[in-house]
Amino acid sequence: MKVVRGKVIDGRVVVEGEPLEEGSAVTVLAPEGDETFVLDSQAEVSLLAAMAEADRGETIPADELLNRLRESA
Repeated sequence: MKVVRGKVIDGRVVVEGEPLEEGSAVTVLAPEGDETFVLDSQAEVSLLAAMAEADRGETIPADELLNRLRESA
């Protein structure tokens, strides 16, 4: 998994540095105003563990995730 920065130009996200591989799936987090993203140490450990799982291919389909979330609500 990569973390890249970019900027919206003419309604499209243009990444800085090396271009991403054609067809890459991406997630865009866009802060609003002066909003920041801060994790405490426990949340950072959880996020890094989740990223490692995804890198190993330990994922589930989106519809299964959504069903699990609905069941737990």
